[in-house]
Amino acid sequence: MLKKIELSLNKLQDLPLLAIRMILAYGFYDPAMKKLQDINAIGDWFASLHIPAPYFQAYLATGTEILGVILLTLGLFTRIISFPLIITMIVAIVTVHWENGFSSGNNGFEIPLYYIIMLITLICFGAGRISLGHLLIRKNTKISD
Repeated sequence: MLKKIELSLNKLQDLPLLAIRMILAYGFYDPAMKKLQDINAIGDWFASLHIPAPYFQAYLATGTEILGVILLTLGLFTRIISFPLIITMIVAIVTVHWENGFSSGNNGFEIPLYYIIMLITLICFGAGRISLGHLLIRKNTKISD
């Protein structure tokens, strides 16, 4: 009986991976679009935070977030894009959120920390079977058989 339940639950394991990808993509979308609307203001803000090469970093963060939204949504190169997104979140924590403490209500590091944990989950487990990456791998495997 327990083995049957376990097998049934194993079939559902791709749903949380899909949910994590969609939540992260949605979470990165708005900040990426706001940065894109006025990238020079973001560069100025990064300069005020004493981030080295602030305008370059503004473009880098914006590009990483936009690429992250696209790749996470599609489930393509999920493990790869998770690394630069984690770095982006660490920089956000160190430069903006840390001094506000943990609570997201005080602009603390709670949400970026959750994002890091979700991204680490995707690094460990991949995008799951409900992804373009899985479909492409499966298609290539059939071709080579």
